[in-house]
Amino acid sequence: MTAAEGSTIERDDLVRLAVAVVLHDRAMLAEFARAHGGDAVEDAGLRETLLQCHLFCGVPGTVAALDALREAGLALAPAPPSERSIEERRAEGAELFDEIYGDGADAVRGHLEELESTFARWVAEHAYGRVLARPGLDARTRELIAVACLAATGYDRQLASHARGAVRCGASPDDVAHVIEVIGPTLGPDRLNRAREIVTLFARAE
Repeated sequence: MTAAEGSTIERDDLVRLAVAVVLHDRAMLAEFARAHGGDAVEDAGLRETLLQCHLFCGVPGTVAALDALREAGLALAPAPPSERSIEERRAEGAELFDEIYGDGADAVRGHLEELESTFARWVAEHAYGRVLARPGLDARTRELIAVACLAATGYDRQLASHARGAVRCGASPDDVAHVIEVIGPTLGPDRLNRAREIVTLFARAE
């Protein structure tokens, strides 16, 4: 697979990196650092992949992964300042949410609101507005990374949603299936087979 938009690194490698972060696989992190490391690395796609991961493994997991990468020889350059206003983030996040969930977007919003209204607002404003709608990595790659992270961590309902979302953002069903095979060596056979089933059912149904 080719390099992701906004990055010089192949999309498959960003996918593997994301899974290494969410599983805290230090061997995979060290392998990535050896291939792409250095002091003050400037690559928007790499930065955005790492920032996105905290949505799947939390702040502690992301900090631990950044520490492991630094120890293995990869340190990011200082981030450029963001010029997006709060209003722009909210609008861009809502637009991306609608693209990912399609006709079901309002139902997903309603479900989150029923579960916990403050959390629903955080999802909209932080996960989508502040993180996923950021420039530096295209929506298709972000959704393929989400597919990989959710397959690796076993959140099947969310995996189904983002398998569909990846196709809505421009990935082909074969692209989504390919991501599962890329991370296959990190999954046990049961988890791998289940992820394959979900992606076959939901990505190709979109």
